[in-house]
Amino acid sequence: MRTASWSRYLRRWEFLLFICLIVVIVYNSLQVSNFLTAQNQANLLQLSIEKAIVALIMTFVIISGEIDLSVASMMGLSAAVVARLHESGWNMALAIVAALAVGLMFGAMNGFFVAKVGINSLAVTLAGYIGFRGLAEVFIEDNSIGDFPHWFTHLGQNGLIGPITFSIMLFAMLAVIATVVLHFSGFGRRVYAIGANARVAVYSGVPVARTRIIIFAMSGFVAALAGVLYTARLGAVRASTGQGFELDIITIVLLGGVSIFGGVGSMVGVLLSILLVLNIRNGMTIAGITGNTQTGVIGLLLILSVLIPNLASRAHGRFVRRPPVDPQFQAPRAETTAQNAG
Repeated sequence: MRTASWSRYLRRWEFLLFICLIVVIVYNSLQVSNFLTAQNQANLLQLSIEKAIVALIMTFVIISGEIDLSVASMMGLSAAVVARLHESGWNMALAIVAALAVGLMFGAMNGFFVAKVGINSLAVTLAGYIGFRGLAEVFIEDNSIGDFPHWFTHLGQNGLIGPITFSIMLFAMLAVIATVVLHFSGFGRRVYAIGANARVAVYSGVPVARTRIIIFAMSGFVAALAGVLYTARLGAVRASTGQGFELDIITIVLLGGVSIFGGVGSMVGVLLSILLVLNIRNGMTIAGITGNTQTGVIGLLLILSVLIPNLASRAHGRFVRRPPVDPQFQAPRAETTAQNAG
């Protein structure tokens, strides 16, 4: 019954996201004449494509009942690794492989401390948030490293099919894979089971520790991949690359209907949320709202995305009526019971 109730709620939430998205798109279209062109929409997605990619794996992390605050710092670290190795004379392809390996290794390390050592994921990934950024600063210091091979920057900045870049094509492919894995595979069912109740999942034979390590390892790997793509798009790397991105990423996932407590959410909601947040940011830019104010609005969305589901759940529990009791099954009154006893 609880699962069915949440399923109905999610369908309503996704419908609400869809309506909000249509309203925002209509508003932006009225403000800018060529807003709905393929070129503009591709540019809009490309500006935040790395966040969208990381949001896919963050969905798995949060549905499993955990959090990963280190993804943006991992993006910065992988970008720093690529830049430093290339500057040191490494082949660019090998530098990319090394950066991805660093992301996979540190992600698995996060998962080990959470799953095996038993440290809360908030504390573990907060340490990663600080430590990975510190390592990026060690690699880059106060410099800006660029001068990457032409094929690398071309891959990040130019369209392969019209305005569609490699990053957008990769995101579309990863979105399909993530949707299939989360909703139509045994691994996805394990993720939901762990998020709903990890202890019950253990007694049901679910390999909880191994699944958590895999999720965090993939989170590190995907964040590193996003960092490499971000490097290709910008054509230069600083130690602050990707700083603050975790706010947008977590907001996208929670706004998409994923419960911060785990066990509830859908990839469809997250994909709708990605489009909604991107269009809201674009609308604020059109309206002349500054970047700091935009960050404040995204922070407000983060609060609302947690607050609204909780208020809805409480309201549902308060106003749901108890089923009527059949009179013939009512307990006998105390007087009648006493008389029968006499």
